[in-house]
Amino acid sequence: MKKKFFWNFFFILTVFLLDRVSKISIINLLENSDNGNIQVTNFLSFNLIWNEGIAFGLFSFDEKLYYNFLTIIIILVTAIILWMILKTRGLEKIAFLMIFGGSLGNIFDRLVYASVPDFIDLHFNNFNWFIFNVADIFISMGVILLIYFEFFKKKINE
Repeated sequence: MKKKFFWNFFFILTVFLLDRVSKISIINLLENSDNGNIQVTNFLSFNLIWNEGIAFGLFSFDEKLYYNFLTIIIILVTAIILWMILKTRGLEKIAFLMIFGGSLGNIFDRLVYASVPDFIDLHFNNFNWFIFNVADIFISMGVILLIYFEFFKKKINE
């Protein structure tokens, strides 16, 4: 039991630290640069924005009341994810661990900075994707794994 707890904690901590290190590095790099944008490849650049909403800038409000309400909801959903971690095994547990670690990274930013730094900017010709961060990557991968697992599990049971 203690060994499982250690590996779960280590996984969450790794996701959280990867997110923190990437955000701190980008904040230090881009806040001191002239244009706040670093072109990495033809389709990838680092462009620092401060997101006060949820995933991909949705539900951004100027009102602090809405921001605080949204933060409380995010914390409650993260608590439910923690409960799901305790109730699941295997691939499902890994997916929830990814979501939980990423969520902790973004909650940390919401509480410390009052917004979440997003910086990964994907663009192809005239198409620009939402700007996101490392925590968002883990959250998205966890959700994709859960969706895949749900479809795969249903096909086996049919």
